[in-house]
Amino acid sequence: MNHMPTRHNSQYVTNGEIDDDITNPINLKPLPTLPVPPLRQSMEKYFKSLRPLVTREQYARTHALIEEFLRAGGEGEFLQQQLLIIKETKVNWTYDWWLDDMYLKNRSALPINSNPGMVFPKQHFRDEGQRLRFAAKLISGILDYKVVIDARALPVDRARHNKPGQPLCMEQYYRLFSSYRVPGLVKDELVSPSCSVMPEPEHIIVVCQNQFFVLDVIINFKRLSDQDLVSQLKRIVDAAKEVTDAPPLGLLTTADRPTWAGSRSRLIEDSTNRDSLDMIERCIFVLCLDSPMDYPPAEVGKPIDADDEPLAHHMLHGGGSSENTGNRWFDKTMQFIIGTDGTCGLNYEHSPSEGVAVVQLVEHLLRYIDSETHKRKLTRAQSICELPYPRKLNWKISPIILQDIEIAKAQIDFAVKNTDVKLLRFTKFGKNFPKSQNMSPDAFVQLALQLTFYRMNGCLTSTYESASTRRFQQGRVDNIRAASPEAFEFVRAMQGDRTATVEEKKTLMREAIKTQTDTCLQTITGQGFDNHLICLREVSQELGLPMPAVFADESFRISNHFTLSTSQVLTKLDTFMCYGPVVPNGYGASYNPHEDYILFAISSFKTCEMTDSEVFRAKLYRTLIDLYELCTGHSANNNSNGYMQG
Repeated sequence: MNHMPTRHNSQYVTNGEIDDDITNPINLKPLPTLPVPPLRQSMEKYFKSLRPLVTREQYARTHALIEEFLRAGGEGEFLQQQLLIIKETKVNWTYDWWLDDMYLKNRSALPINSNPGMVFPKQHFRDEGQRLRFAAKLISGILDYKVVIDARALPVDRARHNKPGQPLCMEQYYRLFSSYRVPGLVKDELVSPSCSVMPEPEHIIVVCQNQFFVLDVIINFKRLSDQDLVSQLKRIVDAAKEVTDAPPLGLLTTADRPTWAGSRSRLIEDSTNRDSLDMIERCIFVLCLDSPMDYPPAEVGKPIDADDEPLAHHMLHGGGSSENTGNRWFDKTMQFIIGTDGTCGLNYEHSPSEGVAVVQLVEHLLRYIDSETHKRKLTRAQSICELPYPRKLNWKISPIILQDIEIAKAQIDFAVKNTDVKLLRFTKFGKNFPKSQNMSPDAFVQLALQLTFYRMNGCLTSTYESASTRRFQQGRVDNIRAASPEAFEFVRAMQGDRTATVEEKKTLMREAIKTQTDTCLQTITGQGFDNHLICLREVSQELGLPMPAVFADESFRISNHFTLSTSQVLTKLDTFMCYGPVVPNGYGASYNPHEDYILFAISSFKTCEMTDSEVFRAKLYRTLIDLYELCTGHSANNNSNGYMQG
């Protein structure tokens, strides 16, 4: 997941994303292509990253394997040459292999495991009419944005640092409303209607009471006005009320990918189902009009952010089959969610785009809805009595499809109960404090996460932090390795596992921060090693060669088991993003450093005895206080329960 633009002094590196100053694409030169890093450089970086993660014996074995891989005339040199040849034939030599490895070959269910949820500021609807007016404004705001996307006229994002002002690749924006993920038994497919002879879609799908409706937003070549949209949405809500036992077909998209692929193949055996599915897959986006959810009030003594935690669950998975999970279609790139109780947000399928494109869209939408400009009336398509009724999608549900729904229901209900999300709104300081210490705010937070994990487990673990490679054509992300040897020495000193004075701890902290900052700069400029090694492995497999021993090694498995999956998601609005862990014994940790506070969303699975989101949150709070006191020599004048009520 990538990140939202915010202004920084160029000396402060976060994740290599964009500046607030975005300028029009005037006389822009083509972006460079992603370089293939030197082979020895990548292998040396990989070897160094293993030092805090594996035993001395394993470290020595891996060193021998790496040297054999790098032997002159050996398999490493051969595979590197193949990559260099491939680079000359592709716009981005990593893209397809990276997409397969990160998303399309992942067989886990999309909710929680892959699709992030994003919570918008809560609305206060007096009645259903006000909710539908809000929904109409949201639709209009998206259509406004889509006009610019379709014209490929978005202002070009520019880099913050390392060649400030350098333009960034914009392709992710153009996939937001033109992509769909089709499940496969072995591998999914990311498809785009624009690749076919089909006309551009002029409809959205509205889901209400587990029923799917086609809402044409362009009729007779004219966009519907807000008033027209409200009228059509009311028709949908009224029609949905007439059916109280609609099968929750959307649950099928929550199953693991092979299970859903099998269900989909059975579903499309019927032509009625094929037509209905085609309307969903080709729509601009999905709008979910949700039923109210019974949120328990925050208990006395619980963290003040507990009221927001049910909202995170609502956007992440819908609450389960008895709540709103059936009111979803998780394969669609963008689905916006509006509850009767004012809960609003989105859930997005991650494979087409990183978070930066999604958050930019959300900021546009919320500004649009709040501004006066949305009050202008678009040309009315026609009177409401002349507007064709939104069409409800029909399905022919066989007994075996009903069984498939039950299987998916059992899977998602278990996953929902198993997911633990805790929020921390840390208010003692925000990103201004590390900047005042001449430290990158992102590196500061990453070091806090490392120390928190060490305090819980007595070791560091493989950590993924996405770093944008959008300086290059079709750039997506590579990995910043936060569990560095320098971070390891610092956390050991902080825990007393090695003797160090206060000044020595400060020095170790700055060394760890510098390493993280340097690693970020190298990664965003195409010198990361993760994607490089994955592509070398994939080349060997495509050529039918034996798996290189260095990639079959236990160290490589440990290195790519990301127990900490982290991402900085920057936005100045009162919104936040959350996602689940990427491994069963892991944590998901998204964070947004504001000027004077930092918002974290921590997730884990309850069935894993090794993880606990509540404990992680409490120790993270204490860790941030400790880092402040180490830097300043002053007490933060608070204890580890300072974020609690009462």
